[in-house]
Amino acid sequence: MDMTRPELACPLCDNTEFQQEQGRLEGRWGFTSHRLTLMICTRCRYILHFYDKHSIFDFG
Repeated sequence: MDMTRPELACPLCDNTEFQQEQGRLEGRWGFTSHRLTLMICTRCRYILHFYDKHSIFDFG
């Protein structure tokens, strides 16, 4: 089985260069808070959201 990390590509423009930002999402009444990693396409500015670093694209 191939365990290499897939290359991240923008679903709109196929760009592979991204700006990485950290964010936080609060629940409706403020009782929960979730950390997000946002990958922002440098070409079209489309934003990919990754929840708590639990994805195949674990950026660190």
